[in-house]
Amino acid sequence: MATTETAGSSRVSGAAMLLGGALSNQVGAATAALAFPVLGPAGVVAVRQWVAAVVLLAAGRPRLRTFTAAQWRPVLALAAVFATMNLALYSAIDRLGLGLAMTLEFLGPLALALAGSRRRTDLACALLAAAAVGVLTRPEPSTDYVGIGLALLAAGCWAGYILLNRTVGRRLPGVQGSAAAAGASGLVYLPVGIFVFLHHPLSAGALGAAVLAGVLSSAVPFLVDLLALRRVPPRFFGAFMSVQPVLAALVGLVVLGQRPDALAWVAMGVIVAVNAVAVLRRG
Repeated sequence: MATTETAGSSRVSGAAMLLGGALSNQVGAATAALAFPVLGPAGVVAVRQWVAAVVLLAAGRPRLRTFTAAQWRPVLALAAVFATMNLALYSAIDRLGLGLAMTLEFLGPLALALAGSRRRTDLACALLAAAAVGVLTRPEPSTDYVGIGLALLAAGCWAGYILLNRTVGRRLPGVQGSAAAAGASGLVYLPVGIFVFLHHPLSAGALGAAVLAGVLSSAVPFLVDLLALRRVPPRFFGAFMSVQPVLAALVGLVVLGQRPDALAWVAMGVIVAVNAVAVLRRG
């Protein structure tokens, strides 16, 4: 009985950690949006990549000199995908708003979960998700197709990020590969950040918001996820992460005053439900 109670308590604490990490991620994205008028998405992403590099390099302590060519190839590919994903996502948030951009980006892991399945339930999930995307991107005078394209690019990058992380995890121990990829991505953004800072008037508030966004969206979720995965099963972790789009819309509403219409809320709810079903079935 004691063991069962301990396991139950561990799962509750794990779920609380996941909720806190997901909320931190979305508050970080909203904080980043506050710095867009001064630094632009590229400047904010540069700062975020630097924060992620510092945190992951400190946590992973990769032995870079021992990496072979077969290990460096997926690490550098992961760095490129990581850098592209964040720039595309933040640019999409700047144009579409937090809730819609995060929901469209979420199609990446959802497509990965449904890929190759011939089960009727999964096919029905795919059709429902496609219908929800149709609602979210329906043509209107205010529809921003560039923003939608950027969000879908971020979705594709997220799917690639997941696949490359698996490869890197098989070839390198611990989080050494992810840490090296974060470091390489941070180096790529050094000239980008310098260019932005030279051509934009810096303010302490904007720079502080960008740094805080990096901490909330990179450092906190990374550490929380590591701790939570020790307490909850992987499929529960995947299903719980499905709430991210809804949290993004709620944070966008509270922090940024962004108000999705009723149909958009329904569509986001459908995508969240579809992803949860897909992850649990695969589990």
